[in-house]
Amino acid sequence: MDSLICKANTFSAEDYLALWKSVWDGAPTPEQAALALRHSVYRIGVYDGDKIVAMARMIGDMGLCYYIKDVIVRPEYQGRGIGKMMMTELLGFIRKNGISGTEIAVELCAMPDKMPFYERFGFHANEAQRMRLFCHAE
Repeated sequence: MDSLICKANTFSAEDYLALWKSVWDGAPTPEQAALALRHSVYRIGVYDGDKIVAMARMIGDMGLCYYIKDVIVRPEYQGRGIGKMMMTELLGFIRKNGISGTEIAVELCAMPDKMPFYERFGFHANEAQRMRLFCHAE
């Protein structure tokens, strides 16, 4: 992992889409990706040399709540501590930028097999159920 470097707010929409497609189907359009990145509060890219191998982004209001989105590590790089590196960086950003002495809600959505990973950072499931609607833009 010595050659891996974590960089803030550097990856492009093209990088985002390439990483997305490495693990998920149904990628957004390039325009959606570019807009989402511009409006993300903070984003982390992990690079092996010049090649981006992982990313995560965060949305939120900088005061009361953050939501961690799109945590992706290329399959061939999984199991090397990259997810831990990104989560540490994201949570560190919140700690450094929040109002001193206050509690800030940090949420994410995880597949059941990934929940133990996030529990190591203090996340826990609650009684709330995730709801989603895809709204078609005109």
